[in-house]
Amino acid sequence: MLRSVQLAAFLVAVAPTLGAEEFKWAETTDPQTMDPHAVNSAPVLGFLNNVYEGLVRRGKDMSIEPALATSWEPIGAGEGWRFTLRQGVTFHDGSAFDAQDVLFSYERAADEAADTRSWFAPVSDVRVVDDYTVDILTTAPNPIFPDSIANWMILDSGWAEANNALRPDKDNGNYATLNTNGTGAFKVVAREPGLRTVLEPFDAWWDTVEHNITRAELTPIQNSATAVAALLSGDVDFINPVPIQDTARLASNDGVKVIQGIEARVIMLGFPHEAATLKYSVEMQDKNPFADVRVREAVAHAVNVPAILQTIMRGNAEDVSQLVSPAMRGFSPALAARPAYDTDTARGLLAEAGHAEGFSMGLKCPNDRYLNDEAVCQAVTGMLAQVGIKATLDAMPVQNYWTELRADNFDMYLLGWSPGTFDAEHPIRFLASTPNEEKKLGSWNFGGYSNARIDELLPMIQSEIDDKERQAMLDESAKILQDEVAYVPLYVQPLVWGTQANIDLTQRPDNFFILRWVTVN
Repeated sequence: MLRSVQLAAFLVAVAPTLGAEEFKWAETTDPQTMDPHAVNSAPVLGFLNNVYEGLVRRGKDMSIEPALATSWEPIGAGEGWRFTLRQGVTFHDGSAFDAQDVLFSYERAADEAADTRSWFAPVSDVRVVDDYTVDILTTAPNPIFPDSIANWMILDSGWAEANNALRPDKDNGNYATLNTNGTGAFKVVAREPGLRTVLEPFDAWWDTVEHNITRAELTPIQNSATAVAALLSGDVDFINPVPIQDTARLASNDGVKVIQGIEARVIMLGFPHEAATLKYSVEMQDKNPFADVRVREAVAHAVNVPAILQTIMRGNAEDVSQLVSPAMRGFSPALAARPAYDTDTARGLLAEAGHAEGFSMGLKCPNDRYLNDEAVCQAVTGMLAQVGIKATLDAMPVQNYWTELRADNFDMYLLGWSPGTFDAEHPIRFLASTPNEEKKLGSWNFGGYSNARIDELLPMIQSEIDDKERQAMLDESAKILQDEVAYVPLYVQPLVWGTQANIDLTQRPDNFFILRWVTVN
């Protein structure tokens, strides 16, 4: 069973080789920006993990390991964490790394203009102890804080100031949108958004080099057939993702390899909880049916998840009942069952809520972000129609999608969420907390879901050091989210990568492609 697969099974080991090679790869989504604090999304953070580094990083097995910090330890009785920084590290332009860069990067990443500011909700202060020691103080004991900052990347304060990039600007952009200056294993030498991004190894990188790449080039290819053709012709060495329908054909080709696993990402449907009316409905000009839990529950019963997994995902995904998969820390086994597909129950719930005749609405969906995302939304549209909910699908590139969601231009939407900490606290903080800019909470809670008990539990979950007590609070949170149908979790997305037969790499369940683990034989 897929559910029993452990994280270790997701890994494809690197086989070190001699020689040096160029490497080309294609992905569906081009990184929206080169600014690691401007957009908190996997395409951006995954790519920039090759260029920038944080105090800590995730290894091949997803465990936290030292990066720009060599060690860290709690301060006092849960007052925060002291990080000892790595000495002798330089940025790509030759500037030296020190504690001032950490302080600056905290202030920048926690700025109100940053899409990463919610990462620092537990932080009360950051203090420079000396050039290579930084204290990060928290409002309460926070045992998982080091895990929570694995994707927080450090910028050179002098470089940002010299290039007028002191704050991120995801809407209008600035120098950091197109240019980079990290400490990572690779540096960006050419950036043409939507066309290509070229990287070269950073010769002065502080860590041991495992790859043999002399030049790497990313080309976004949205059309899946084009990407497969490019792999088969040898025009690219790696594609992500492999279309599900082409998996068997590619796997039987001696010239390529298919690498499969289960991602940490849960695909779900979201609702406009706080909206007064629907945006795209003919009948609902003065009300929001989704404000009624019975209507949301009807949606959960109307969507035939087993059919989606069988026909669209070809058996390569697993259904899910919570905002995290069973492989994540804090998953609640007692709540593993998801609502059964039952159109009669769905129609009954709609009738109870006063919508026996159904209603029309709009469904927003990306068409280049998740595996088969538009096809899934098309299927959901047909399934909802069977119970009287007439959805008009609006599918669009992800570059436009987030703007639409943040502007509340939806009646229902598709969302995928991969917890950066691999812990159930993560989606509670980002997706289920009442949106609060001052507290840096609920930054991806587009529908404005709010529950006072969830808001009360979150800081306790973040500070509880007893695993049993903490799990009990996570269980309570998961039960609330299920009972209120805050979201409709559908399935855990599969990972399907394709490479030339002479490529060795590591596939992690966060779907981050790490160049420093690639060798060309």
